[in-house]
Parts: sequence; structure tokens; C-alpha cells
Amino acid sequence: MTSGKGGTGSGTETSGSGDIVRTLELLWEKGRRPSRGPKPALSLDQIVEAAVRIADADGLESVSMRRVAAELGTGTMSLYRYVPGKAELLDLMLDRVQRPSENPADLGDGSWRSALEAMARATLALYRRHPWLLQVNQSRPILGPSALDGMEKVLARIKPMGLPDRELVSAVVMIDGYVVGAARTQLYQREAERRTGLTDTEFWQAQAPMLEKIMTSGRYPVLACLDENTWNPDFDHFEFGLQRILDGLEVFVTARREEKTGGAGGVAPSRPTE
Repeated sequence: MTSGKGGTGSGTETSGSGDIVRTLELLWEKGRRPSRGPKPALSLDQIVEAAVRIADADGLESVSMRRVAAELGTGTMSLYRYVPGKAELLDLMLDRVQRPSENPADLGDGSWRSALEAMARATLALYRRHPWLLQVNQSRPILGPSALDGMEKVLARIKPMGLPDRELVSAVVMIDGYVVGAARTQLYQREAERRTGLTDTEFWQAQAPMLEKIMTSGRYPVLACLDENTWNPDFDHFEFGLQRILDGLEVFVTARREEKTGGAGGVAPSRPTE
């Protein structure tokens, strides 16, 4: 694994790989609290927040029970009175950083489209704040309060789409998958700049002389005819892609509604008489 401030590293952690029952107890505050020994000097919240700070600063590979204990100025063994180990701590970290906003306005203007749009932007911002999230395989998440609160809020807003429940969930999954891909691309771009010392502009400028010769060779006529602003870095590819996905959902939702009402006119077809 590589290390360094803001580094992505090369490893992948897996959520839900610890004691599932114990993790759920801790997430839902139904776990056993330390009862033996002196009065606890720490709280589970302090431990989780310290672990998140370390991951944000130095990458997920830097998070260990020993490092967290040092951050809190305590002995490593004392942490085990609160959390079984790093696997469970990771799931607590995931739930902590994914707490949804309490402000209803942060989920758009009330329409299902604005809710999905706001969710996408908030998720992208989350990955920018905590790039280590991209190192975690969350295909089997532990469902804590943050995960369920977030899903509850989004589904409540997009219910008016009128889709079957599994399609509503699939719409959320689709948007999330798009955001994860975009976030990973942006993170890799920053990582490449950090590792090489070249900005994105400097990187492409270094290739420009050779590319100009290749484009005048006649081998790539379509590429050679592209507008000079095609590769303008100011173009927001994320926003463009997000709006096209939402446009597609608009068409799909409209078609489904017309199926239910029997056509664009909103009148259901009469049943044939027997």
C-alpha cells in the first residue's frame, strides 16, 4: 500500500467483515457498555471521530487501533472495551460520515427529480470530503441509522415517481453508481497530479506537439475535425451526465404513467364487452 496525505492507497477494505451482530448493536446503541474497571474516559463517538480524522488525513490504510489510541492519548487495549476491532470500527466510520442532512431543503424543491439531483451532488461532495470511501467495498453494507435515514428521506421524496418499489430503489442505485464512477475518476486525477507533480494542463501540454502531428496525418479524420473547445476542462462532464440520466428517468416515468392511464390523454381504455 502507498501512503501519504490524501493518498488512495492500493488496498480495499470490505464492509460487514466483522462481528455483524455486535456492529449492529453499536450502531443502534444497543450494545453492552463498558462496566468493568475505572470510569470510561472515552466514548465510542470519540473513537469513531478520531478514526475518521486519520482516514481523511492519511488514508484508510493508516487507520489502526494503535493509531486511533495514539490520536486519543490512550492505550490501545482500552479501545477494545468499546469496539471489537478495526473491521467493526470501519462500519461505524461508514455510518458516521454518511449521516444525511437534517435540512429538508437539501433534498431539492420537493420534486422527485430535484431530490435525485441533490442526492447525487451530496454524494459526490461526500466522496470529495472522504476519498477513502472509494477504498471500501460496500456491496454488503451494515445497515445503521445513517444508511436507513438517508434511504428513507430519498425514497419519501421520489415516491411520486409512481414506480414499483424495486424500480424506485433501482433508480437510487443507478444514480449512486454513476456518482461513484465520477468520484473515482476525479480522485484518480488528483492522485495522478500528486504523484507526478504535473498538473492536468501540464500533462496534456506535454503531449500536444506529437498529437498535433498525428491529427494532421489524416489517420483520424473525425478526431481532427472536433471543435477546439471539445476538450475544454471547464466543461462539467458530471453535470452533463447527471442531467441526461434524469432526462431518461423523466421519459420512463411519463411512459409508465401513460400505461396506467391508457395513453397520453389520461383516459383508460374501456374494457370490451362480452
